[in-house]
Amino acid sequence: MRVLVTGGAGKVGLAVVERLVAHGWEVAVVGRRGAAEVPEGALHGASYAACDITQYEDVLAQMRGCDSVVHLAAIPYPGGAPAAELFAINVAGTFNVFEAAARLGVRRVVQASSINALGCFYSVGELEPDYLPVDELHPVRTTDPYSLSKHLVEQIGDYYWRRDGIASVSLRLPAVWRRERASDPEHRARVREQRAVLDAFLALSEGSRRARLADLSAQAVVLRRMRPFEQADSWRSSPLREAFTDDPLGRIYAFDRFVLWTAIDERDAAQAVERALTASLESSHTLFVNDSRNWLGYDALVLAQQFFPQATVYASALHGPAALVSAERARRLLGFAPEYPIYEEA
Repeated sequence: MRVLVTGGAGKVGLAVVERLVAHGWEVAVVGRRGAAEVPEGALHGASYAACDITQYEDVLAQMRGCDSVVHLAAIPYPGGAPAAELFAINVAGTFNVFEAAARLGVRRVVQASSINALGCFYSVGELEPDYLPVDELHPVRTTDPYSLSKHLVEQIGDYYWRRDGIASVSLRLPAVWRRERASDPEHRARVREQRAVLDAFLALSEGSRRARLADLSAQAVVLRRMRPFEQADSWRSSPLREAFTDDPLGRIYAFDRFVLWTAIDERDAAQAVERALTASLESSHTLFVNDSRNWLGYDALVLAQQFFPQATVYASALHGPAALVSAERARRLLGFAPEYPIYEEA
């Protein structure tokens, strides 16, 4: 089977291509970079061609002869391009991919959506989930161009199922971690520090905890209303991050909380992609795929009750260090189960 992988030279793409090639797929990769700019050996076993997904005829030409498509090409965060350019690449580019698939009779597309289709990490306001763990039925509340684009590409998948019968899976990926990150000594030290910060926070009186969180929320909202992620080349250099440099609890509140401490190993992201390609599915599906544990290995019920007091908490699903985002639907439809834990005892 021949599969086209757009954005296959990116972080997630490299892991996907590696897995598909190893499992006997014929893989054709396209990306914005010229072939000479792709590191030698990075796409071992796959072909590569430069292709601008905003140019429909170019996409059509590269897709000829393929049986399915993995669509990963996108601007991956709000500051990666001006909003209009980001929208054109992420949304119009996705339309081109599906339109080419419809014209050529390709009947399976797997695409990268994002946990941010909910409207979380890059939000210009507070994060207030209705219930936990979050699942695919949760309302979408996007407030930044990247998150909006990911919500819209899911709807493009729905449209092409209704119009042309293309079965598709939109994978709501969280932070995708390199395979060595969970065991990296520096990362493990950071996890220990954050767990200690949370332990100290929980030792405070309830009134002190509520006052501290109310103050952090007010600070975070003021800064987020300035749209810091749209001004920075990277979220790591955003004014929001700089504001909490000397406040470990503030960093936890203003950053980790806004992605619900959720991540996935790159190899499990690739696993989810291949399962979505091969599963016996009709229709268009949006699925969360993430590790079954939160990356702190911390009691999930405590995190939910302390940091999202307004949410309805389904405690039976949040035992121990469970994830605050449910991947149950992906398990049922794809047989997805994480194989590479993002949390190791530190």
